[in-house]
Amino acid sequence: MKINTDGVLLGALTNISNTKLICDIGTGTGVIALMLAQRNHDAIIDAVDIDYKAVDTASINFSNSLFHERLYAHHHSFTEYFEMHPDRQYDLIVSNPPFFLNSLKSPEAATNLAKHTNQDFFIDLLRIATMHLTEYGSLSIIVPIDISLMMQHLAQDYQLYLSSCIEIRSYEDKFPFRHILEFKKEQIKLLNTNSFVIYRQAGEYSLQYKATLKDFFTIF
Repeated sequence: MKINTDGVLLGALTNISNTKLICDIGTGTGVIALMLAQRNHDAIIDAVDIDYKAVDTASINFSNSLFHERLYAHHHSFTEYFEMHPDRQYDLIVSNPPFFLNSLKSPEAATNLAKHTNQDFFIDLLRIATMHLTEYGSLSIIVPIDISLMMQHLAQDYQLYLSSCIEIRSYEDKFPFRHILEFKKEQIKLLNTNSFVIYRQAGEYSLQYKATLKDFFTIF
């Protein structure tokens, strides 16, 4: 899978304060793991993907980076990975997941793996996060609005509570089309909500987007 806007926004905007052990679920090319490693020089990151070609690509990207000693790619589904490591705990679990919930399946197997899932994926993600986050750890995920509402509804069943929501908009006057959600084990009194705008006008990125990604994109 190519690098996409969802992935780079999650990599740039995820809260990484007090995070030393990170798990990137569905790492793809490894771009989110690489961005988190660039932002946090103390972080050790396990990157997990069910697609062996994605893991091969991520491994090459990791080995060619300045952060290769802190990045590890694993070819497993995330449920298999945590079954193999039942005692592993993370300060941050991050995911840019497949999100075409219950949609028609692509005939291309790799695309099917990367882009299609059902509600069970998100239930498993919440269950895994509850079991494998440290006491003050967080789950950070970017999803469309309908899945965001579903996850917020389901999360409390797994003792996870929304602590932050970044509303991603194409233009300032448009409705959000993605949410970056942060869940924690501790319920907070005041939800932190922010808005992020990608374009100033057609063909021109916003100053907010440029400032957020200038350390990662050579075009800025």
